[in-house]
Amino acid sequence: MSFLARIFDERLLAHRQRSTSIAGIVSAVGAVLLFEYRYFVTHTANWDLFAIAVAFVVVKMSLMVWYARHD
Repeated sequence: MSFLARIFDERLLAHRQRSTSIAGIVSAVGAVLLFEYRYFVTHTANWDLFAIAVAFVVVKMSLMVWYARHD
């Protein structure tokens, strides 16, 4: 077994995948919450935050459909 195989095993890759997924979801939820706060409390619409939230939803749903069709 090589040195790199001992360091980078499947558990590390699974943990990296889960942590990246959770980080993306938390970031998207944060963008939505910040957009809603600024829209409802300060009455200003930050469309860049809205675009981030929409992009997350589109990418997430597209990948879910793609993986479902190819799995």
